Amino acid sequence: MTSASSLDNDLLIADLRHRLAEAEETLRAIRDNEVDALVMRGSQAEEIFTIGGDPDSYRTFMEVMEPGAAALDGSGRVLYANSTLTRLLGTSLAQLQGKVLADALAADTGKEIGQLLGEAHTTRQSREVRFPRGEEVDRHFIVMASPLQFGTTSGHAVTFADVTERVLNEGVEQSEHAARAVIASANEAVLVCDRDGVITHANAAARIVYDGNPIGQVFADIIPLRFRDSTGFLQADDMLAKVIAGTPLRGIEATASKAPKVKDYLISAAPLRIAGDRISGAVVTMVDLSERMAAEKQQNLLTREFDHRVKNILALVVSISARTASNTDTLQAFQKAFSGRIEALAATHTLLLEKSWSSLELRSIVMSELTPFIEATADQVTIEGLNVAITPQTAISFGLIVHELATNAVKYGALSQQGGHITVRAVGRDDGKNGAFVLEWRESGGPRVTPPRTKGVRTRGHHA
Repeated sequence: MTSASSLDNDLLIADLRHRLAEAEETLRAIRDNEVDALVMRGSQAEEIFTIGGDPDSYRTFMEVMEPGAAALDGSGRVLYANSTLTRLLGTSLAQLQGKVLADALAADTGKEIGQLLGEAHTTRQSREVRFPRGEEVDRHFIVMASPLQFGTTSGHAVTFADVTERVLNEGVEQSEHAARAVIASANEAVLVCDRDGVITHANAAARIVYDGNPIGQVFADIIPLRFRDSTGFLQADDMLAKVIAGTPLRGIEATASKAPKVKDYLISAAPLRIAGDRISGAVVTMVDLSERMAAEKQQNLLTREFDHRVKNILALVVSISARTASNTDTLQAFQKAFSGRIEALAATHTLLLEKSWSSLELRSIVMSELTPFIEATADQVTIEGLNVAITPQTAISFGLIVHELATNAVKYGALSQQGGHITVRAVGRDDGKNGAFVLEWRESGGPRVTPPRTKGVRTRGHHA
């Protein structure tokens, strides 16, 4: 006697075998183009698309679809793909049919398609996918996967909508926004021209070269440039023509004669490429050279001044050498006297360097020359009223004079013995226009004065 449980199992097995046979028959019909209707089961209700009864109806339905389309079985294998999709993949239906769709795509793209199919079990899912094309522009698609029921067999309907143009347009728009931000933030004048030399963009700094709104105006008309002969350019439009032809230019000096403020610029220009390799214009950057040229001018002045001073110093050294030689009897005496005078010259130069070669006070020079001799006996010197500024050239001569006086005081005068004293002061100083005065060097408490057997260095006096 057969139990009820055993009977139920037999019925279940029979039903499963029937469903399996039905699924196999459905798949065979799809492969052989014998499908009469395509049923899309959504989350709310079934959507039935009636195709017709002839064997080519299913193929015709998919071929008239504008996007690339494919019907996949539960394993992701291609049951059918329309010609749009096969062209996209660069293959044929015969080569594609029966293969896993993800395997026919680039690795990253195939992985994304596989994930999409895994998410589209019960509801429609979509995502944007990129198809790499080597050196060509990549293609972008919105891939949509929907659950598809073939009798008792589940699969997917997949469509590929080409959105490459939209993505490229968005990229161009983003690039333009970024370029505008970069241009706006630049400290230098930046102007963008189209292929006809008409200005399409300009930053705020461009006002330094044109006092007005340059947009829509011809670059060469409102900013005429004069180049140095070495550039080979005659006018601004010659420069733009070369750049638009594909040759970038860097660091060309030019004069903008109509510029409202600064006239001298360092110009760089580069081809403007918005999409692909096509040149759509030029980007011109103009750097203000006024500060650099002013610095170069100042540098040239300093160089000439330095050259003049060096020549003067060399002439002075030669003079000191000759006078020292004429007043000394031995080489040892010459070396000692000459070295002392050169050191005195160097001391005054040090003071002038500290003051950036501006005027010096007499007091500073006197103290500098006396310091080597009075460090231990500073009470031997009194300085009065020497807060008088003199020119650098006068300071050099005055330093040598004070050196000779100090040297003589150490050898023969007030600083040669204990109790000696030196007073240096301005006598009869006139605070009027010429500021004339007499500098008095007075020594006391030293040995008795006798006429010298030799004469020291003589210099002509200078008005303070």
